[in-house]
Parts: sequence; structure tokens; C-alpha cells
Amino acid sequence: MSSAATVASAAGPGRRFRWNASGSSAYWLILPLLALEAVFLVYAIVTGMAASVEGPAGGFDLSNFSQMLVDPDFWRIMGRTLVFTVLVDIIILVAGLGVALLMNWQFRGRAAVRGLLTIPWAIPEVPVAITFIFMIDPTFGVFNLLARMLPGVTQNPQWTLNPTLAMAIVIIVTVWKGFPFYSLVLLSALQAVPEELYEAAKLDGASAGRQFLHVTLPGIRPSIALLAVLAFIYSMQQFTLIWLITGGGPVDATMTLAPAIYMQAFRFYNFNYASAMAVVGLIFAAMATVAFIAVQRRLTSETP
Repeated sequence: MSSAATVASAAGPGRRFRWNASGSSAYWLILPLLALEAVFLVYAIVTGMAASVEGPAGGFDLSNFSQMLVDPDFWRIMGRTLVFTVLVDIIILVAGLGVALLMNWQFRGRAAVRGLLTIPWAIPEVPVAITFIFMIDPTFGVFNLLARMLPGVTQNPQWTLNPTLAMAIVIIVTVWKGFPFYSLVLLSALQAVPEELYEAAKLDGASAGRQFLHVTLPGIRPSIALLAVLAFIYSMQQFTLIWLITGGGPVDATMTLAPAIYMQAFRFYNFNYASAMAVVGLIFAAMATVAFIAVQRRLTSETP
């Protein structure tokens, strides 16, 4: 007797109950999700790609990409995006790993601290941006108190008017907003490392530093590789925090790829050129994903 017939007979006489999760029913269950992805993701990507190769007079035209190649502003934006992305990627992984190591210790109230850790990640980006705008206000912002503690600082800094400080602020806010997710993932990876490996390392006389280098890091390398790609994509597509805090300024000092695409599309109404820039961003994200797959396969092959 088949599994579907068994379920139908167990339902009792006079009742019809047919379900076969291994058949076509499973595909019907994911159909709404596939339709949603097709409308809001696949269609948008295809439409953007089509617009990127459409000329002013219509038809197939690669002038948007050729314009990017000779546009010095585009290359400055890409260089700025690369600096922003690399710094956020490094800082967010280091901060996430540091917090994960602290949360991996046994102490009273650890569950409550873990819950509090998710608050920055759970808060929407708009309230986060507004809060930090008040914190960096040159008149009454709390960041001024921190800055005045540094040697040589005698006046409240103009946080959003100085190019270096403005970039530092958007990096700090981006890291603060995103690091809890990376901390929790790394915490799960740390807890998955077998305790027997640490005990064997202790018996061999390995110090805490050597245990971290030879036991902890190899055990969480796959998670670090995945999070590095996610942090790369997260920082490259960051728009809300940058736009609300600095607007891409001062003098385009924080104008990364996402705000630049918005400016081209909705300020200059150059939708085709904006689509071409978005395609370039998609290519970079795809390259990061391919690199992750290659690293993941290598790490898997090296695992005994």
C-alpha cells in the first residue's frame, strides 16, 4: 500500500485526505514564492539589463558601457565604493568575530546579552540614520564628547562637512547596523567546533593563541568565507544609511555605487546609464559569489 493510501485510510471512512509531499504537491507549495521572485527579482534584473543596452534612440546600443569606460567620475565612484566595501568587510568581520568570541564564554546573563545583541540588526535603517544624525550634530552630538577626549581636538568636528570624517561615520554606522548578524553566525560556528580538539591542543601544550590559530580559525573558515561575501554585497548595495546621513557628500566624498545609481536615475533621469551602472554592480556581486564558491570548494577539499 502506498504512503498516500495509508494516510487516506488512516483518516477514517467517509473522509477524503490525499497528500503526497514527494509528488507534485511540493512544487505547488513553492509556486507562490517562485512567482514572487520572478516578478520582483528576475523581471527587475532582466528589465535593468535590457535598459542598460538601450541607446537614446532605442535599439541595441553599448554606448552606456563605453561612456562608463571614459567617465572619470564613474571610476572615482568605483574606487570609493571599493574602499568603503573593503573597510566595512574587514571591520565588520573582525568586530563580529570579537563579539562572537566574547559571547562564546560562559557567564551569567549570556542569553539576555545575546538578545540585546540583535537590536542593531532588528532596527530599520531609517531610525538608525536619524539617531546617528543627532549623535554627530556639531552642536550637541555625543560624538563631540568622544572627539574632545582625543589629543589635539579643541573644537567640535564638522562630521559631515569633512570628507574623511564623513566616510568614517558612514563606515561606523554601516558596521554597527550589520555586525550583530555576523556575530551570531560566527557564534554558531564557534559552538560547532568540537570540544575534543581544544582538549587535544591543551594536552599538547598549545597556548590560547595557538588554539585560536590552529583550532578555532580552521573550524570557522567556511563561515568566515561566506560572511565575507555577504558583507561585500551588504556594503556594496548600501544606500539608505549613506543617503540619509551624508547624501553622498561632502563633494561626493561618500558617493558610492548605490547612491550614484539613484542620482543618475532619479535626479538626472538617465535611466539607461543608471541601469548600466547597476549591471556593473551585479557583475561585481556575481564575481564575489563565484570567488566564494571556489574558496568553499577548496576548503571542503582540504577538510580531512
